[in-house]
Formats: sequence, C-alpha cells, structure tokens
Amino acid sequence: MPLVRVDIKKHRDPTHAKRIGQLIYAAMRQTIGVPEHDNFQILAEHDEQHFIFDPEYLGINRSDNLVVIQITLNEGRTLEQKKNLYKTIAESLNAELAVRLEDVFINLVEVKKENWSFGNGVAQYAL
Repeated sequence: MPLVRVDIKKHRDPTHAKRIGQLIYAAMRQTIGVPEHDNFQILAEHDEQHFIFDPEYLGINRSDNLVVIQITLNEGRTLEQKKNLYKTIAESLNAELAVRLEDVFINLVEVKKENWSFGNGVAQYAL
C-alpha cells in the first residue's frame, strides 16, 4: 500500500501532475509488485515561493521543472528493487513527459504494516 506524494511547480498543462502520477503507479506495479487498484496519490502544484530546492545539491543541476516524489510504503523491498524503481520512474518521466533525469527527486519512507488504516478505524494489515 504505497501512498505517493508528488510536488511540482505549477505547470501550464493541467493534466501534467496526473500524468506523472500515472507513470509512477505503472513503475511501482512493474518494479516493486504493487497490486492493481492499490493507487493512492496526493498531487500538489506550488507557486515558486512555496517550492524551494537547491539547484546544485550533490552536483546535480536541477531546473524549475523539478518533480519531488515521496512514496510511503511497507518495509521489505530489496536495494535492487528500490534502485530499479528509481530508474524506472526517472526514465519513464523522461521518455513520456520530457522531464530531465536530473529533475526527478525520489524519497522512500518505509513503515511497518501495522502503521496503516485504510478506513473504518481498523488496522487492516496488523497481524
């Protein structure tokens, strides 16, 4: 059950954020085994005063088209799965939406299964 948050600077195309989300979901299904219908996303666009980043941190030249992706998911994926996820997301955003590879910033937040409630006040994954 990943929860995906995407933050971008306000884009001229009103479908841009949703298209980013669709590509991320497809990459998660392909690389880390996310099942069909397990798609929960928060897509936010910001003006330049509310979207702050360092354009050169770690020697990576970022532009105003930076896409910040945070995925909260159950712990347990291997390092190789994570690397494949990062690569697949970046490459698909580049190929489909012309997002520069340098402008794809991804953060995974791993949690234990009991840290989710999908509704009804119940911890559905708690054993």
